Amino acid sequence: MTGPVGPLADPLADPPAFLRTLFDRAVEVADPMRALAAHLPPRPPGRVRVVGAGKASARMAEAVEAAWGPCEGLVVTRHGHGRPLRGIELALASHPVPDAAGAVATARMLALLEGLGEGDVVLALISGGASALLVAPAPGLTLADKQAVNAALLASGAPISAMNIVRKHLSRVKGGQLAAAAHPARMLALLISDVPGDDPAVIGSGPTVGEASTPGDARAVLARWGVDVPASVSAALARGSGVVPPGDPRLARTETRVIAAPAQSLAAAAALARAAGCEVRALGDAVEGEAREVARAMAAEALALRRARGPGAAPVLLLSGGELTVTRRGSGVGGPNAEFALALALALDGAPGVHALACDTDGVDGAAEVAGAAIDPGTLARAAARGLDPRAALAANDAHGFFAALGDQVVTGPTLTNVNDFRAILVLDR
Repeated sequence: MTGPVGPLADPLADPPAFLRTLFDRAVEVADPMRALAAHLPPRPPGRVRVVGAGKASARMAEAVEAAWGPCEGLVVTRHGHGRPLRGIELALASHPVPDAAGAVATARMLALLEGLGEGDVVLALISGGASALLVAPAPGLTLADKQAVNAALLASGAPISAMNIVRKHLSRVKGGQLAAAAHPARMLALLISDVPGDDPAVIGSGPTVGEASTPGDARAVLARWGVDVPASVSAALARGSGVVPPGDPRLARTETRVIAAPAQSLAAAAALARAAGCEVRALGDAVEGEAREVARAMAAEALALRRARGPGAAPVLLLSGGELTVTRRGSGVGGPNAEFALALALALDGAPGVHALACDTDGVDGAAEVAGAAIDPGTLARAAARGLDPRAALAANDAHGFFAALGDQVVTGPTLTNVNDFRAILVLDR
């Protein structure tokens, strides 16, 4: 996890430290130990099962046991994102491509929900990453089929909402099916959002929420984004799927709440920036699109701001969240935050007075164990001095390699939360 937020650096004297403090504040606000307490009711009497999945699920379970004491249940999280739990079983699995450990954990979770009655209560803890960590292939599909589809979707540039439509119709647990498995027990689902718009049906592929899309919609996503899939996947979509439609009686006793979202974290960072004398311009908490294209648009806005401001003007902070995508064309890792930062540096072309930081709040950018990267007016000059070619790195989707060579990666380790991307561009008058 990132540590407690330290003293706020002066944005004029130390822009990189200032931007890092804003990012740390955004992560701190989304810490499940803090965010979950306000939404957790007293422990109900009788039989209680706690289940969950996602990069924040272990921390969420830790927060539950801090309030309720040891509980029976199981959560599955990404390797490296675990926490010490007193009663809840912890399973570790692979992300962003699912693995056998995730499949075993999901089967065990579904077994825990079997035979529950109306007097029983299930607490479901869902956060970003659950789409890959909850693995229960639909009839006729294998884990290898699911892995192939996931890898192809991740490389396609498709937005998360589109990817999750496909994932739901190839699963026995997503699209409301986890909640249906617990029926007739009462379920309270607490969610941490990592998706633009905070739609519970998209977060973790909506395992506790009814799904209105059809297998035909999933086929349309695959066609729209040119995703090649095994013949078994096409056959499964032709047969239909087990997603649970909205209004299904099996969902009648399920309540779903979003307890932490990007907007809250961005608002906390904005308040800190204003306290330091910055003018804050919010560009939205649900920005989507190809990372390099969004970077060019935001660079143009930053440059226009700088031209319009005279000497002595207050610093301006452009703040945004959401989830950008990378269409893999090269052999690099292709993390969207690092790719955004590299494309931004190229578009700014060393413009004086513009600094930026782009990170994923879970501490993992794409498949790299790196949160993101920071740039400043000297980024391209330092790269040239080291013989690095930023345009070639961008073409190869190798932004992580580029920033690693410069020493400008932001490395936090697992933050144990996940409220999506955090992008901050600081525009100074010098």
